[in-house]
Amino acid sequence: MTYSLAIGDKTYSSWSLRGWLLFAKFDIPVDVVTARMYAPEFVEMLKSFGGGRLVPAVRFDTPNGAGIVSDTLAIAETLAERHPDKTMWPLDPVARGFARSITAEMHSGFGSLRNDCTMNLRHCYKGFAPSDAVLADVARVEEIWGEARSRWGAGGPWLFGEYSIADAFYAPLATRLLTYGLPRSALANDYVQSTITDATFKDWREGGLAENYVQPGYDMDLETIPWPND
Repeated sequence: MTYSLAIGDKTYSSWSLRGWLLFAKFDIPVDVVTARMYAPEFVEMLKSFGGGRLVPAVRFDTPNGAGIVSDTLAIAETLAERHPDKTMWPLDPVARGFARSITAEMHSGFGSLRNDCTMNLRHCYKGFAPSDAVLADVARVEEIWGEARSRWGAGGPWLFGEYSIADAFYAPLATRLLTYGLPRSALANDYVQSTITDATFKDWREGGLAENYVQPGYDMDLETIPWPND
C-alpha cells in the first residue's frame, strides 16, 4: 500500500501533526509532501490531493484509481480499516467506544482553547492569561484524560495504556497546555510529559525547528521561556 500525506508547517499545524502521527506511531510507511501554509505553493500541493484547502490530506492507490481522504478523523478511520493488524483503537469494546467518542469531541470541540492557544512548538510563554472559556475547555480535558487513564491506562503512559488514535488527536492539545502555561493536575502534566518526550513527537518538533520559519500571526507579544529539555 502506497500512501502520500500532505502537511503544512510542522511548528504550527496541529492537524498536520495529528495526521502524521497516525502513520508514524503505527509504523505505516508514507511519503510526506509539505508546503508552507497560506503560501501559493500550499494551494498547488493540494491540487494533487483532491483540490481541498486543508491539511492533512492523504492519497493512496486502489484498483479503481487514487483514493483521497482529506479529514483527519476520516484518515484515522480509513487507516484503522485498512490496517486492522495495527490495533489503532483499543481492543476492549467499552474502551474503544470511549476512545472514539473523545476523539470525535477533540475533532469538533474545544474551540476556545484551540482559537486562543494556537499550537506553537517554538517556545513556551510566560504570563499568558487564559479566559474563562479556555479554562472550561482545560477542565473538560482533565475530565477526559482522568477517566481514560483511571479506567484503562494501567498498561502504559497513554490514555488507554497503549498508544491509540485518541493520543494522536490529543497530542497538539497537550502541547498547548505546555506552551501557554495552562493549569493542569499532576495526571495531566504526566500525560503532557509523555507526549513531548516521545521520540516520534520529538522528531516532528525537531523537523519544525529546522524549517526555521516564523508564521506571521502565530507568535504572541509575551515573554518566552525555553521548551523543556532544550
